[in-house]
Amino acid sequence: MSCLLGLAGYFVRSKNMHFWLWPYVRSSLSRRAPLAEPTHLMFCFVDHFEPQWGRVPYRQECARVERWHREYPLLCAQHRDADGRAPVHTFFYPAEEYRPEHLDPLVDLCRRGLGEIEIHLHHHNDTEAGLRHSLRQFTRALVERHGCLPVDADTGQARWCFIHGNWALDNARPDGRYCGINNELIVLREEGCYADFTLPCAPDPSQTRTINSIYYASDDPQRPKSHDSGVAVRVGGEPAGDLMIIQGPLGLMWHSRKFGVLPRIENGDVRSAMPPTAERVNAWVRTGIHVQQRPEWVFVKVHTHGTQERDTDTLLGPPLHRMLRQLETEFNDGQSYLLHYVSARETYNIIKAAEAGKSGDPNLYRDFVIPRPAYQRA
Repeated sequence: MSCLLGLAGYFVRSKNMHFWLWPYVRSSLSRRAPLAEPTHLMFCFVDHFEPQWGRVPYRQECARVERWHREYPLLCAQHRDADGRAPVHTFFYPAEEYRPEHLDPLVDLCRRGLGEIEIHLHHHNDTEAGLRHSLRQFTRALVERHGCLPVDADTGQARWCFIHGNWALDNARPDGRYCGINNELIVLREEGCYADFTLPCAPDPSQTRTINSIYYASDDPQRPKSHDSGVAVRVGGEPAGDLMIIQGPLGLMWHSRKFGVLPRIENGDVRSAMPPTAERVNAWVRTGIHVQQRPEWVFVKVHTHGTQERDTDTLLGPPLHRMLRQLETEFNDGQSYLLHYVSARETYNIIKAAEAGKSGDPNLYRDFVIPRPAYQRA
């Protein structure tokens, strides 16, 4: 028994589970209300889409993008949700890797209704001025060159979602690497960001103690990781703080155990080493992430790194087909479940609609607050 406890303690420490294990245990022990019927399932697939990952030759960068441009429509052609919508992939493109010739094929996919473009950024030991410059330069290109971000009609400011590179949102790593800015949430909001999709990131030490939640975080410029906790988004509530944090599922995979004993971490990461099995899909849905007092609208946000060759066969091949077929059969029967494929922007809009007291069919609220990008309206 002592050996088993020692092994479990080592597992918890090595996986940085002490940041979030107790909130997970506490929520698991509490009595969770059964999902309401019919349950509307919003499925959002976000991608840290990095053509230059691994510092590969330029030809390989181009080949990575071209494969998505060629094969993703073939995958989508075989699948539809309750609204007749094909799967929609949100490409979070890294600002520091910007090449217009890589964005153009992705924008073409988005024009066909198969995706949307949002912002990703890797930085280290940065400054507020440096961050603002990077964001302004990139958002200007996305609006003026590609037309792929919506623009506020009154202010002319681009509006966008964000995923932080290396998970270190708001300087969240204990060692201070991969960011450097303690007021990052404020800077993001002021530059046009309305929601962050970075989390979960376990086993990375940047993981917050708040898990499986949709909430508003308030920045404390004097300290890092201000999004460690916040105010839950709820029906009839008001916006609070600086940024909405939209999390994906985080928990333990009891059906998949290390050494046959210790459960592996479920963090919504989809790749060859973590294929989207039926057990995982069921776990994502059971997590039941929702706006408080609107449990019949469930949000499943999973993530990937779509340009890494070791994973592309999974993301564009049979494992994704099987995942989508499961979603469209088990969670789209028209009675207990209705499935909605949504982009990151649409996810935020439907959340805001729930907050405003809207109910019924969430398909009506895909553009509730943030409009479509110009190329989609055209």
